[in-house]
Order: sequence, then structure tokens, then C-alpha cells
Amino acid sequence: MTAINLSRIHFPIHALGPGRRIGIWFQGCSIRCKGCVSMDTWSPNKGASTVEALLGSISPWLVEADGITISGGEPFDQPEALSVTLQGVRSVFSRDILVYSGYPLEQLDLSAFDGLIDTIVSDPFDLSSNQTLPLRGGDNQRLTFLTALGRERFAAYSRPLGAEAQALDVMFDDETGEVFFVGIPRRGDMRRFANVLEQMGHTIATTEDVRVLL
Repeated sequence: MTAINLSRIHFPIHALGPGRRIGIWFQGCSIRCKGCVSMDTWSPNKGASTVEALLGSISPWLVEADGITISGGEPFDQPEALSVTLQGVRSVFSRDILVYSGYPLEQLDLSAFDGLIDTIVSDPFDLSSNQTLPLRGGDNQRLTFLTALGRERFAAYSRPLGAEAQALDVMFDDETGEVFFVGIPRRGDMRRFANVLEQMGHTIATTEDVRVLL
């Protein structure tokens, strides 16, 4: 059994790559970019599971999915779990796999993942960077094709897209009442959303890092 810390999994998602995708979010991030909208994924002491349980959970979705997106958290902070997950998926799934990392591309040993990742979005989130490119929180982040399939599936995301590229998936947790947004929000979107709900008399807490406001 291979240990893994997971934040959540979901299917389908549409905002992080083409088609109906399986979303897998690793739990734990040592990079902790200022202004990150997903502080809930930072702690490494949550979401204990196994890769085998993860693969079992997503297995029914594989026949319907057009691709898989892995984010976090920071997937490369759990390199063994990431490798075993990708190997397990790749053995039964022929469509594209996109992985996000906050590490600069040059710091990643991608030779250990040869043939397992089709496209990678790399580099830390930078609040000072413009935000005009799809799939990225800032234009400093790079979209790199690692396979021919990755280039085929994600070539259109190399250039600025229209407003439709800013769409977010919305998910509701019936048990906790939490609302999850999947995708790349525009700068200030979470604060604007919170302000609107507060003006309507609701109490809201978001997972956005507010150190930038201090």
C-alpha cells in the first residue's frame, strides 16, 4: 500500500482542461504562495489515504472521462504517491493527464515521470504577474507539453482565450454545506463573492490567503 494525503476528488470537472475530467487534489503544500486561493490544501496532516483506495474510487469514472487533472496542494511534495498514482492510471487510461506544480519546471525531476504526464503547468503563483492565459493563475506560470497527446489536447491553451476560459465549476457538499469552486478565479473574485454574500446577510469564510490584505 502506498500512502497519500488527499484533499478531494471529483468528476466531472470542466474548468481545468478540455472535456469532462477527473479532478484529483493532493493535500499538503510546502510552497504556500502568497495570495493562494486554496489554503485548505496546505496542511500535510490531513486527508490520509492510500493510492490503492484512490484508484478504486476513480475507477468507475475512467470509462467516461476525457482526461485527468491533478492539482493540490503540491503533488510533487508526495513524489512516490504521485508516481504510483500515475502508473496505476496510465495502465488503464489512454486519455490525457494534466498535472499542476508550484515548483519551477527546472526543479522537477520529470525523468522519473516519463510517459506518465502529458502536460504540466509549473511555477509558483505570483500576484504581481498579469493574468491573461488560460489554466494559469499568472502569466509567469508555464504550460509545457511532455507528450504528443499533451500538445494535441492543450495547444489551444497556449494563447489568451476569451471570457469563457474563466468559467468555474461549482460543487456542493451536502454533508458539510461547503461550496467548492474548481478553476482559476480572476484576481479578487473570491473577495467580491464574499462581499456580495455578506451584503445579503450571509456569513462566509473562504480559503483564500489574505496576507496580501494585511
